[in-house]
Amino acid sequence: MSSPPPAELRAFVRRQTRLLPVPDLPGIRLHQAEDVSQLYGLTALGVPDPGLPFWGFAWAGGLAVSRYLFEHPELVAGRRIVDVASGSGLCGIVAMRLGAAAVHALDVDPFSEAAVAVNARANGVRLAFSLGDATLAAPPECDLILAGDICYEELMAADLVDWLRAAHRAGTPVLLGDPGRKYLPPGLRRLAVYQVHTTREIEDSELKDAAVYTFGGHEGEGVEDW
Repeated sequence: MSSPPPAELRAFVRRQTRLLPVPDLPGIRLHQAEDVSQLYGLTALGVPDPGLPFWGFAWAGGLAVSRYLFEHPELVAGRRIVDVASGSGLCGIVAMRLGAAAVHALDVDPFSEAAVAVNARANGVRLAFSLGDATLAAPPECDLILAGDICYEELMAADLVDWLRAAHRAGTPVLLGDPGRKYLPPGLRRLAVYQVHTTREIEDSELKDAAVYTFGGHEGEGVEDW
């Protein structure tokens, strides 16, 4: 069973979500779902082995990364950015709105590809997209990798964190957002903490503390120390 055509997936995303502003991110809007169970049931009819519809919500880790970029636009302005496990595309869209030269989004879910396309258009930007498991290849050449909320499943977290560490060792800065997920690895350097607005559909509270991390150095060091 193959996935529906991209245009059909984009139409599905628009039909099953509402275009809403994202709190604390001025000028940013996302197509967001209101019922995760209903959305999952609908996506299960459309593609083989569908994952949970992570693309239908603004997740806490991605919100934290986005807030950090708003405070530090110089990190993305004029630079090539990769947004891994991109989901809705929020982090990459924020990077483009803040002046990134280019953003390449990566995700395994064809619905994410559709969501990134419609969300990018709603925000007046364009993102490149690659569908597939990023960890099966070496990290791409870029100036910064963004990873919003990747530590909620053990195997995925282990594979992606190893991939991000490899990028860091090769000289590419990494920003990882996380609200205290079970599989967040030890030894990361915390750069900032934000209280973000989310939804009880996917979290245990509508307000969550979410942090932004990177690799190496000591907690509290500035980004200039990368």
